[in-house]
Amino acid sequence: MLFCRFYKVIWPLFSLVFLFILGGCSIYHPKPLTTAAVEANLKVPKVAVLQVEALKLEHPILRPVKIDLRNGLNPDEAAVLAVLLNPTLRAERDRRGLAIAQLVQAGVLPNPQVAYGRDFVVGGNTAGTVTAYGFGASWDITSLITLLPKIESARANVRSVDLDVAWVEWQAAQAARISVFKVASLEAELAAAQEADQALRENVVTLKKAVDLHEKTVLDLSAAESTSADARLTALGLEQELAKERLALNRAMGFPPGTPARVEPPRLSAMFLPPSESELTVGLETRRLDFLALKAGYESQDASLRAAILAQFPKISLGFSRAGDTSNVQTLGYGVTVDIPIFDRNQGTIGTERATREKLFDEYTARVFQARSDIATALSDIRLLNAQVAEAEKAVPALERLVATAKAALDEGNTDVISYYQSRYNLILRKVELLKLKQQLVEAWIALEIASGRYLPQARLS
Repeated sequence: MLFCRFYKVIWPLFSLVFLFILGGCSIYHPKPLTTAAVEANLKVPKVAVLQVEALKLEHPILRPVKIDLRNGLNPDEAAVLAVLLNPTLRAERDRRGLAIAQLVQAGVLPNPQVAYGRDFVVGGNTAGTVTAYGFGASWDITSLITLLPKIESARANVRSVDLDVAWVEWQAAQAARISVFKVASLEAELAAAQEADQALRENVVTLKKAVDLHEKTVLDLSAAESTSADARLTALGLEQELAKERLALNRAMGFPPGTPARVEPPRLSAMFLPPSESELTVGLETRRLDFLALKAGYESQDASLRAAILAQFPKISLGFSRAGDTSNVQTLGYGVTVDIPIFDRNQGTIGTERATREKLFDEYTARVFQARSDIATALSDIRLLNAQVAEAEKAVPALERLVATAKAALDEGNTDVISYYQSRYNLILRKVELLKLKQQLVEAWIALEIASGRYLPQARLS
């Protein structure tokens, strides 16, 4: 009988509260980590889909491009494809969802507490008695004190994450651009090295015949074979380096390792005239995405510190109650619960937040110092490489004239074949060296773009 009375009173109230809570709850959806799911996530979309996404790209620095792979992949196309497809960047972008969830949580107030109870008369002098009850509700009002700083901190953190993700995307895009230049340069270097290898092999064959006719010595043949072996090793080394760089390009763009990525040979500049150091450093802190991300992170941490300091305020809970005893006396009252801050004054949290803010301040200062140093280093590299490229380009025509003179002398019988092939090999080596210098010049140029946080006008390339 007692259980039935308890059931009739409590069950409707419990059901109402349960349905109210369930209406605002999230529902769990499983996402198993299976091989099929991973493969589906790594699948590269069709070219038509990529073309649409590349034209709709929104980024603080990167510009949308029209992807046309019929002539091969150019550096700008590779940069955009890296942003669209690189699995690492997808994981970076997932941080935005976490930051937004933290923003939502920062604006959530604590739930009020409700208590209800009934006391049934079950024995003794029960004449004139009734069932007693008690109802109370309370809420922690101090949560309002730290609400705004917590929301400000979470909002600044969302901005920081967005900017930091954009900075990571920019770096990945620049890495893909460098990889395209490297592949193109290595292809040209390999072609030159294979030409030298073939020429020196022909030289060895010619010398073997000459040795058989006793026109050349075995020593001459050994020297030619040694030079030919060096040329062959150089070609094999470049071939291995090219294969690794093609794999690196596929990885940067999010393509499977076996995907053939044909690049459109970009023009390797012989001279780069960058802006002055003062022009590149002015406005650097308002231009580089990582600086803006750190600033937003600093603002977020500053707001967190303010929230921690405000949280020193003693916790106060307000509540009211209504009750009736077994003699049918009805009461209505209120209550205030206050924490006495004797032991816990939030000093640990305040110290942590203050130290974190100081760390971010020093990290920002160090990053500014590093950026200015990177700009100066890149400018120095560009100046030196400009001079080296200029000297190497001057040497090529002289070597070409030397090869032509040696060929004419060989045809007239005034020189030996070893001298001719050696001069031809030296010419090819100088051309390979020139290509390497131009590749390094491009890398220094892109390093300057990363350090300065912006694209440099290509009109400055000559």
